[in-house]
Amino acid sequence: MFKQKKSIKIFQSFLFPLLLLSVTACGQQSATPANNSTPAPSTTTAPAPSTETKQLTIGISQFVEHPALDAAREGFISQLAKNGYEKDKQVKIDVQSAQASMDTAIQIAQKFEADKVDLVLAIATPTAQAAAQTSKEIPILFTAVTDPVEAGLVAAMDKPGANVTGTSDMNPVEEQLKLIKEMKADAKSVGIIYSSGEVNSKVQVDAAKAVASKLGLEIKEAAITSATEVKQAAESMVGKVDAFYVPTDNMVVSSIAAVIGVAEAQKIPVIAGEENSVKSGAIATYGIDYTKLGEQTADMATKILKGEAKPADMAVEVQVDMKLVLNKKAAEKMGVTIPQAMLDRAGQVIE
Repeated sequence: MFKQKKSIKIFQSFLFPLLLLSVTACGQQSATPANNSTPAPSTTTAPAPSTETKQLTIGISQFVEHPALDAAREGFISQLAKNGYEKDKQVKIDVQSAQASMDTAIQIAQKFEADKVDLVLAIATPTAQAAAQTSKEIPILFTAVTDPVEAGLVAAMDKPGANVTGTSDMNPVEEQLKLIKEMKADAKSVGIIYSSGEVNSKVQVDAAKAVASKLGLEIKEAAITSATEVKQAAESMVGKVDAFYVPTDNMVVSSIAAVIGVAEAQKIPVIAGEENSVKSGAIATYGIDYTKLGEQTADMATKILKGEAKPADMAVEVQVDMKLVLNKKAAEKMGVTIPQAMLDRAGQVIE
């Protein structure tokens, strides 16, 4: 009996430490997850949030290609990039030309509406009218539009009132006609060729008529319906006019070489509504810079794209800085000597 009790005591003394060790180990194991600051890795990982900005789309509708409108387009695209909207990066730019067709201008406007572009730039009055008639929600900016109120694009220059606003290229017509008298004091009549289908052209013809009499000039008109009629219209005025005035009429400017050809052959000076026409062979202009006009329009577009302004509340802007541009070579070909006083105050002289 004594031996049996002694064996049991020896067994208990051996078993108790083992049980204690087992309980302690279990306690430590179960506490590990609660005390560990690094959770066990998960088999599924949530995708990281995207930091990419949605690429915007701008549709550009240009009525016809000629240096002035091209300059406005390139100025717009260049300034947009400087403002943080670089082509093919932050913004996709879809450039379309109506090729002087109103039907095509409407088709382009319908395309932009269907594509749901973020903004439309309409270059020249016909494309601006097509865009405004087609889209009532998409922000529309125009440039190279002479009289947006007369064209039915805005309710007022200071408060457009809808989804359309932009920049006007209204010329200082009186100052431009004065250049004719300064170069040719005995000039009595001025011939103006213009497109009967362009509102902006009619506005400039009316402005010329309004100031002509006080300058001792008579305005003679020749209306055209297509660019192929420009040369014939110029020839019809030979012997009837002492000078030509070419307004910023898109159809006439796109075919200005025809006017220049007649003018050089007949020694009739040509005054233009903008500087690119002077670079193309006219003698002089006092007017705006279309590249800067495009840049000015891009600054307006930037405010719209950033959500800082709406077209309805953005006043139509005009360019304030004007400069006198002269072409000496053109003057020689047309039999005119540019007075030294004009050369002295010119902002640019083309030799």
